[in-house]
Amino acid sequence: MVVPYLCLKTNQMLASKIFAIQSEEDFEQVCLQVFQYQYKNCLPYRKFCNLLNTDPKQVKHHKDIPFLPIEFFKSHKIFDKQKNKVESIFTSSGTTGMERSQHYVANNKVYEESFLKAFQQFYGKVTDYTILALLPSYLEREGSSLIYMVDKLIKDSNNPSSGFYLHNTEDLVEKLLEQEQKGKKTILIGVSYALLDLIEEFDLPALQHTIIMETGGMKGKRKELIKQELHKILAKGFGVSDIHSEYGMTELLSQAYSKQKGFFYTPPWMRVLTRDTEDPLSYVEFVTGGINVIDLANLHSCSFIATQDLGKLHPDGSFEIIGRFDNSDIRGCN
Repeated sequence: MVVPYLCLKTNQMLASKIFAIQSEEDFEQVCLQVFQYQYKNCLPYRKFCNLLNTDPKQVKHHKDIPFLPIEFFKSHKIFDKQKNKVESIFTSSGTTGMERSQHYVANNKVYEESFLKAFQQFYGKVTDYTILALLPSYLEREGSSLIYMVDKLIKDSNNPSSGFYLHNTEDLVEKLLEQEQKGKKTILIGVSYALLDLIEEFDLPALQHTIIMETGGMKGKRKELIKQELHKILAKGFGVSDIHSEYGMTELLSQAYSKQKGFFYTPPWMRVLTRDTEDPLSYVEFVTGGINVIDLANLHSCSFIATQDLGKLHPDGSFEIIGRFDNSDIRGCN
């Protein structure tokens, strides 16, 4: 009976360290501890590391850690063998017949702590905002981690004006203008194609108190646009100077945010690296490369993921999303 208790205590101690990271030294220490834990307890990840001949004893820096290709979430159950209970299964969106990723989540509270702390870091108290959500493609299916997050933000705003909108766009515009007239700070978070539909359907005045946050994805509804062009159209249609963005995906429990010019910043327990497009085990900086994400909140899954996104790092630690590898699936998340 002693071993399970010790395992539980180890889990709790490690989890508490993740959201207490305040320095580069903290990040490096916790990152290596999470790697050792996941190498031991996430069997698909251990097999992948072994195929790369990774000796865990020789992993001394976060750049020594192997990054699991994100496609593994479609073919394997990436989960902690110490956990015998799954609280949620988040699934990726996709077209009919496409194999979907599945993210097994052991503890919803960890996910909630991650996105609530990140939101507060970048935007302050959620109670200061009216949260309006225009996410039709996500609402129309089950298992969306984005819907889970936004639903929690809506509830925690403790604001009767906050809520989801599906196809009732007239009600959304009415609520948006009502909040503007009251001078109430508002966040409208929406999937890209739905935001474009909205500004084409309605002639909106310039919004002075509203943040427009796109979460990516045309869902096959519209022609794909480069980020700069999309933001230019949306900024003009909503009468705002900048469009905000959220960078997240089914396989992660953390998000990065961009407030202007498409430059994303991460919370302290999340980090983005760029790998060489020709050599996935080598890293590049300040040029376009494949996006690798460290998400330490993924304690009971895998925290080290090689995505199919292409991006560029900047000296201040921010990053841009440039596009995707040509042979990757069309994904629903930004």
